[in-house]
Amino acid sequence: MVKVIKELYDYRQMIIGFVKRDLKGRYKASVLGFLWTFINPLLQLLVYTLVFSTIMRNGIPEYYLFLFVALIPWIFFATSISGGSGCVVSQNTMVTKIYFPREVLPVSYVTSAFVNMLLTYIVVFAVVILTGHTLDPIALLFLPLIMIVEYFLALGITLITSALTVYFRDLEYIMSIVTMAWQFLTPVMYDVSILDGSPRLQTIFYMNPMTSVIIAYRDIMFYHKVPQLNTLVVAVCMGMLFTILGFEIFGKLKRRFAEEL
Repeated sequence: MVKVIKELYDYRQMIIGFVKRDLKGRYKASVLGFLWTFINPLLQLLVYTLVFSTIMRNGIPEYYLFLFVALIPWIFFATSISGGSGCVVSQNTMVTKIYFPREVLPVSYVTSAFVNMLLTYIVVFAVVILTGHTLDPIALLFLPLIMIVEYFLALGITLITSALTVYFRDLEYIMSIVTMAWQFLTPVMYDVSILDGSPRLQTIFYMNPMTSVIIAYRDIMFYHKVPQLNTLVVAVCMGMLFTILGFEIFGKLKRRFAEEL
């Protein structure tokens, strides 16, 4: 893994080039262009808020903000693992004809989605401040940490799915369904406290690597408090575990990429 990281550093300009290309080309043919970076999550927020605040009332005060601070990181995560699963297959010509660390492709894809999330956080901060909330400066110090943890968690899973998709092409389409189901198993649209009466269900939900990440985001941006230590420990451990697994599995499977593509 150390060798791979060194190679990725050597090819950092290639990664930067891919990220720039993706960000510029994401909404190139649309009328509103880069504004969709901000419009898309706002429209999703509007739909979810309408459903869960008006039609299926859940009783959570300021539900729009409760949802928004968790929805943005979820969109980044879901985009990374569903869209990123096809990032190697989509560059089959490069993979079969040019030498470069194959890890460049998933790293570039996830990094591009991460930069997009950071830009969207301009809207998150604007919404929080305009609604009269005062952010805790101490709690905000933990925001970069949880963002980095989520980045590596998403990267680890994307490394696994993008490598497996080379051998099993249907996985790219299956991941769209998986991420949709995964969202309902993650406390994005509801509070994890609804599981307080069922310790067994709580255990299952905390096995979901995104549960601790979403709780930490919500603690910082909605409840304006420092995330609990156990939440941070679980999130960091999950991030490290999936990053190591991702690089190991990708490293073994990439040896036959050229043959399969």
